[in-house]
Amino acid sequence: MQLVENWQAILKKAWSLKFTAAAAILGGAEVVVGQIQPAGIPNGIFAGIAMLVSIGAFASRLLAQQEIHDDPAK
Repeated sequence: MQLVENWQAILKKAWSLKFTAAAAILGGAEVVVGQIQPAGIPNGIFAGIAMLVSIGAFASRLLAQQEIHDDPAK
């Protein structure tokens, strides 16, 4: 496996990576909330939000992001 040439620009600007990181954080939050069970937060709320964010990551991975392609740091 080999990194793409402009991996630093992709890491900084790619929405698919931002959405994926957010989904991972929300998945972790679901585990924590399940353990401490604070009042007022229904079960599965963070999992549902993580699912929506994951769908955003999937969609953004398919879309061309011009700011990455036009990056002079390529």
